[in-house]
Amino acid sequence: MLAGPYATMTLADLGAEVIKIEPATGEISRQVSDSYFQSLNRGKRSVCLDLNSEDGQRKLGELVSGAHALLVNLKPSAIHRLGLTYENLHRFNEQIVCVAITGYGLHGGDDPAFDYVIQAATGVAALTGDPSGPPTLPGYSSADNSTGLTAALGLLAMIVGGRGGQVDVSLRDVMLSQLNYHAATYLNTGVEPVRRPGGAHAYYVPAQMFPTADGHLAIFITHDSFWRAFAGEASIDSFATMAERAAHRDEVLGLVTAALATDSAANWEKRLKPLGIPVAAVRTMPEALEETPSAIVESGDFRTVRCPIGIDGYTPDYRSAPALGEMS
Repeated sequence: MLAGPYATMTLADLGAEVIKIEPATGEISRQVSDSYFQSLNRGKRSVCLDLNSEDGQRKLGELVSGAHALLVNLKPSAIHRLGLTYENLHRFNEQIVCVAITGYGLHGGDDPAFDYVIQAATGVAALTGDPSGPPTLPGYSSADNSTGLTAALGLLAMIVGGRGGQVDVSLRDVMLSQLNYHAATYLNTGVEPVRRPGGAHAYYVPAQMFPTADGHLAIFITHDSFWRAFAGEASIDSFATMAERAAHRDEVLGLVTAALATDSAANWEKRLKPLGIPVAAVRTMPEALEETPSAIVESGDFRTVRCPIGIDGYTPDYRSAPALGEMS
């Protein structure tokens, strides 16, 4: 519904010819909403194949024979049963790259795996939210989107390497990988990560969300030069080094919280940004889109968010998502 379509839409934005293989009834996200489907499938073509039939398998072989890659986002048993692997399809094209996006791996079983389930299973949800409340989830599909981009990267790496083969990408492995420094700290020191108020970073202080006189402010201070600039504006005269701030986290946060309570989030952003400090007032999504009109593109009759990858001299053709079976 999301990881595979997002991967292939990104490739389509970058100039790939993408043919979406669907059953005669259409893939399930066509039933969600038109804007949902458009946001993940612009710029593609569509062909209806019954892969359970002899004719559907013959047509699949024809597509594979002239393609660089086949990306599949189904449960493992269906991928194997329908022969959507390099082991089965290399007879049509030795150079074909077959990419499988699954929940737990191409040989990891068929347990249903959706974004929120994977975030819960991998420890991501347990790290998210206020420590005084329950674990929570971000407001968008971070596991699906991350897995889609990872799958696209694996696909391109194989093509650039000039070899065919099987690429196996799972939502579980992608999210465990993205725990990087949290996981490495635990594996090497035994120290478990914890949820902190304001989503505070495990190492950098202050690097989190703060309440202000009006609204919330995100500030991310790593380098001592950032701290010097902030401390000067906030009238704080202590904890000059990163090590000191980490060692006296609670005291630093108390001083910062008191200082930020004297003005609004919007005003603090205006005051701190010119000083080169990483800072932003919390915005709603509509506010963020209104402030960033360059991110919005027309694709057919719909407005969507543009491809995040810019290439000098290349402008994506943001065509509409295809109607079911539309190959033109």
